[in-house]
Amino acid sequence: MGRTDARRTAARARLPSWVPVAPWVTGYRSAWLRSDALAGAALFGLLIPSGMAYAQAAGLPPATGLYATVVPMIVYAAIGPSRVLVLAPDSSLAPLIAAAVLPLSAGSEARAVALAGLLAILMGLVMVAGAALRLGAVTHLLSRPIRLGYLGGLALVVVASQLPVLLGVEAAGDTPWQKLAATVAALGETNLAALALGGGALGLIGAVRAFGWKLAGVLPAVMLSALVTWAAGLGERVQVAGALPRGLPAPALGGITLADAVPLLLPAAGIALMAFADTGVLSQSLARQQGQSVSGNREMAAVGIANASAGLFGGFPISGSGSRTPVAVAAGARSQLACVFASLLVVAFMLAAPEATAYLPTATLAAVVIAAVIGLVDGPAIVRLGRMSLTETALMAAAFVGVTTLGVLPGILVAVGLALLEFVRRAWSPYRAELGDLQDVPGYHDLSRHPEGVRVPGLVIARFDAPLFFANGAVFTGFVRSLVERADREIRHLVIAAEPITGIDTTALDELVDLDEWLDERGIELVFAELKGPVKDRLLKFGTRARFGPGHFYPTVSAAVRALRADRDERGDREERNHHNGREDGDGRRQSRASDAGGEPPEDGSPSRSGPPRG
Repeated sequence: MGRTDARRTAARARLPSWVPVAPWVTGYRSAWLRSDALAGAALFGLLIPSGMAYAQAAGLPPATGLYATVVPMIVYAAIGPSRVLVLAPDSSLAPLIAAAVLPLSAGSEARAVALAGLLAILMGLVMVAGAALRLGAVTHLLSRPIRLGYLGGLALVVVASQLPVLLGVEAAGDTPWQKLAATVAALGETNLAALALGGGALGLIGAVRAFGWKLAGVLPAVMLSALVTWAAGLGERVQVAGALPRGLPAPALGGITLADAVPLLLPAAGIALMAFADTGVLSQSLARQQGQSVSGNREMAAVGIANASAGLFGGFPISGSGSRTPVAVAAGARSQLACVFASLLVVAFMLAAPEATAYLPTATLAAVVIAAVIGLVDGPAIVRLGRMSLTETALMAAAFVGVTTLGVLPGILVAVGLALLEFVRRAWSPYRAELGDLQDVPGYHDLSRHPEGVRVPGLVIARFDAPLFFANGAVFTGFVRSLVERADREIRHLVIAAEPITGIDTTALDELVDLDEWLDERGIELVFAELKGPVKDRLLKFGTRARFGPGHFYPTVSAAVRALRADRDERGDREERNHHNGREDGDGRRQSRASDAGGEPPEDGSPSRSGPPRG
């Protein structure tokens, strides 16, 4: 085994560094083959119904969901850095695709497919460019509360679009609220056969899920509903998906021009952000479970290339699947070869038995989608957030309202805007504290949390937990001035516990210089403790070297306090000596004047009243 591994390592070393070969390709073990084959078979049973259902939710023909499954899974298997990660159509992306493509398709199914392919290509280019710029960490831009609100809004959008299909009615509206209202108004026209098939499928999926079997109910629900539709002759009474076109995925970009790309650029960027936000979290969590690490930039590039390949061959944007990946892992998948096996089985189905979906009700596909998007709503997390933070709960609610009223694509902008506002709010007014000494506890601590603490004589120690920049420079200086003005003792030095200050811009520097001048007018010296080297270098680079010399910087707060206490004691001793020497000098001068006058000074030290002898 060691010799084989050595050969594989040597073969990989001979490849150029820019060749994006997946790690499992050069490190595969023959003992994994059986496990990967079985996991691929288990995954195959989920890919067909879910792919068709999510294509329907995106307003596209069901076959495109299979094209968007097969091609990117094979491409990612060759270049992706994650050992086991299923890339496939996703319920959270379906409404985004529909919102971007359908308004531009003019009701043409072929044009909608072509635009969806172009959207996937643009999305792939955005992600590859992001990886080249090393923006793999940009997905952390969306905080947990904002993602909870955004995904909850997406769930409502999808349910509102699929509920009429489940009921077999027509319901129009620009927002999910309008569609839900229209659905309620059309309840009298419900197609009972469609409701029975779709509702039964939804109930079966929910019942199986209640036992903790995740997606195991999807395949039986789809097969049973198709069988009932065929056996009962319901094909004329309910809408069915119809037979799939026989053949392999092929390019479907006919009629697309460069002008069509312009209105899709912004949606492509937004969908790329949302898709990689989920994919990045999923791949990192799987890597940690396996004791490995995954480069966020390489993951972004691989997902981008997979999306572009889907667009080239009749598919649409995809992302890492948070529902099908755990199924593959639980089934024993050891590498991406499990996804390759699953993709080949889907291809075999498309070539050998495309008529099998002829009696599959669209109501059942709607049930599959609804069951999937319900999982986007993390109820326990929402309740926990409500108990922990009203502010973050308000952010979550704002993201939800943005998606459900403005639309899913503007909702992305709302979510990103809220994330930026949240960041600015936290940086603009961060936690700040005055520090003091606690008996028998090393270091200096927040006096608002430890009121028993003691302030250091002659010093004010302040901490500001954020970088200094244009938005919070005045907040910082105002906080420091308030500490000085409230002090009920003589202050000689102001110590900034500067470890949390990881940066400073020119606006904040001007505020800092003004603060130093204000303190200097009051006889107070400004010093820094634990200031990081790069921030100190930036201070000196901005031309403050003459103002803040080496004596203004200390490695720790304790070192600053010791040094400044010693300086204070030395000053006190010097003043006391000067005062004592001055008193001795005064006594000597008085004695001299008394001697010259022919008399002695009084014992009480008062000036001698005797004068020179009168002659």
